[in-house]
Amino acid sequence: MKPIQTLLPKRVPSLIPLVAILFTVLAALLHPHTILGAQTAATKPTYPVHWGSPPAVQTRDYVLLPGGYGHGSSTLARWIAKNIETDLTAAKPGTNPGRGPDGTGAVQITGELNQWHKVTLTLDGPFAHERDTSPNPFTDHRFAVTFTHASGSPSYRVPGYFAADGSAAESSAESGTHWRAHLSPDKPGLWNYRISFATGRLAALDPEATGTPDPAYNDRTGNFTIAPSDKTNRDFRSKGRLTYVGRRYLQFAGSGEFFLKAGPDAPETLLAYEDFDGTVVPKAAAPIKTWAPHAADWLPGDPTWKNGKGRALIGALNYLASKGLNTFSFLPYNAGGDGDNVWPFVDRNSKLHYDCSKLDQWQIVFDHATSRGLHLHFKLQENEIDDNRHGDKGEPTVVPESLDGGLLGPERKLYCRELIARFAHELALNWNLGEENTQSTEEQLAMARYLRATDPYDHPIVLHTFPNQQDRVYTPLLGVEDGLTGLSLQNGWDQAHQRTLQWVTESTTSGKPWVVANDEQNPASLGVPPDPGYKGHDGIAHQGEKQYDLHAIRKHTLWGNLMAGGGGVEYYFGYQLPENDLICQDFRSRDRSWDYCRIAIEFFASERIPFPEMTNANGLIENASDSNTRYCLAKPDEVYLVYLPQGGTSRLDLSAARGQFRVRWFNPRSGGPLQTSAVRRVLGGGIVEIGTPPSDPEQDWLAVIQKIN
Repeated sequence: MKPIQTLLPKRVPSLIPLVAILFTVLAALLHPHTILGAQTAATKPTYPVHWGSPPAVQTRDYVLLPGGYGHGSSTLARWIAKNIETDLTAAKPGTNPGRGPDGTGAVQITGELNQWHKVTLTLDGPFAHERDTSPNPFTDHRFAVTFTHASGSPSYRVPGYFAADGSAAESSAESGTHWRAHLSPDKPGLWNYRISFATGRLAALDPEATGTPDPAYNDRTGNFTIAPSDKTNRDFRSKGRLTYVGRRYLQFAGSGEFFLKAGPDAPETLLAYEDFDGTVVPKAAAPIKTWAPHAADWLPGDPTWKNGKGRALIGALNYLASKGLNTFSFLPYNAGGDGDNVWPFVDRNSKLHYDCSKLDQWQIVFDHATSRGLHLHFKLQENEIDDNRHGDKGEPTVVPESLDGGLLGPERKLYCRELIARFAHELALNWNLGEENTQSTEEQLAMARYLRATDPYDHPIVLHTFPNQQDRVYTPLLGVEDGLTGLSLQNGWDQAHQRTLQWVTESTTSGKPWVVANDEQNPASLGVPPDPGYKGHDGIAHQGEKQYDLHAIRKHTLWGNLMAGGGGVEYYFGYQLPENDLICQDFRSRDRSWDYCRIAIEFFASERIPFPEMTNANGLIENASDSNTRYCLAKPDEVYLVYLPQGGTSRLDLSAARGQFRVRWFNPRSGGPLQTSAVRRVLGGGIVEIGTPPSDPEQDWLAVIQKIN
């Protein structure tokens, strides 16, 4: 049983110090520009005892030290290199933390054999331990399965992964003979599979890499039959895979529905949960979560692991779904960042060895999210570790926790591949290249292209960066065919409309429209305030002399994005507010804001608004400057939406339209059916007055002007 909330590593035999040395040498040879497992500036490096003491007298230069020991003098570097060489010469090749018998090659198909459901192929393959180095089960075994429908199409080459004993979520096993691949079949009928299994140095990181096929496991074939989906309502398995279709909105491949998202952007440390194996707390500022406020939201029949663990986080997802929300976000890796408490590895700095049991437990949570209709926003890294930094003199610096120093090297490739292999079967997700990302355009595109080449389901790829760097970062990516499919915007809460509209317009002009979401609301200290009365808070965000509340967020963030043609919102909770981005464990802190999100999303669905065919048309309501006074979204000569943040009235230019139009009103605060007012119809052919709302004329209202056929 692995300990929880402990800084001790998993149990390993006494050979591990030697294995660690071999690992660091290999890492240094692969990419010497990267510090693997380097100590932070505040921590003194610890060297193997048998090396003795480091040289007492050292030069005053400052160089990158071998073996992942950070920076120091060239004298120290030579001393470390000599000791590593001595240990390497004395080491026996192929040393691993224990061996067991290899598997028989048997193949098992499990899961609900229905369209869009997770189907799991498990191979009884070679024995491995998650800390093995010769071969490393994650880098040196290329296990993949090609699943092909009997008709010949579709066909998916799915990367597989090492799954220890096949029950690691329950057993906390670190070794075994189970290897897995997941298919989410998009077509009923007979499916065939063919296994590819090859071994070679770094063979897993490149589908075309050389490797020696293993005759005991390679080229095994079989088939299974898939029935139609039996799911309904929110469950994404009733809708199919969420895909980018070259438009401003994502679309479900099964139902054909288009997607508008709403949910929390915080906490970024969502996965720093005490019930996950190997979760530790190196920073007091970012404690490990219990998710206790949502324990009562767990329902009988919901999943757990290890005798009831996981209930509270599963309950948190249930709460989000119950509020009508459909997305949430998280960092799978934040070592060195604000939280410094989430990573998928066996240890914080062991970036080529993955924690099988922890990742199986993550998969239980993500599978449940799919069943509850919650989109997964994978933020693959955060600014503190994206590593496109330069020192005072312009020279590159290296963040120890960065993957390959920001480049597409073995660490970054393996990270992407493992996440894809374990989680890409989920039907609704996006890969965000990084939060507040500052990598170069070349590095961003290299990562995006590797994700696209590896992900059999071609999930959307987005990018997030600082507000004042958006023009510089996003502009070179416009129109790149194999680049981004959308943006994750960070802007001032009252700038959501203008910035969404800018990138919707520029990406459309480039020939590749982006799905543009507003996912973080500045200022960083505030973001979206809690409900009035929550933990005694007045619900007011005090931004200097300027103040705002949840109603302002509804008007200018939520509806500001939607009326610009955006794909929806995620709400960020600033560090000065209760339940903020690092410590949040209670989503009920923004309960009323979630209601406003649900009301907006349900409006577009229930009223059958053709929003994928609509574009922003602020000029038709005398708002050519795109200010926050009023917004218009239109499908000319068919339907016009006019949002009035402060109520009142507006004129609408119908000069290019013909015929009669019905005028009705929607209440974005309480929802419900459309209402009528004094002006019930207007005529095309000129500029018309749309009248005033049916009640509360100083509150926000949405006018719905639809052609009468």
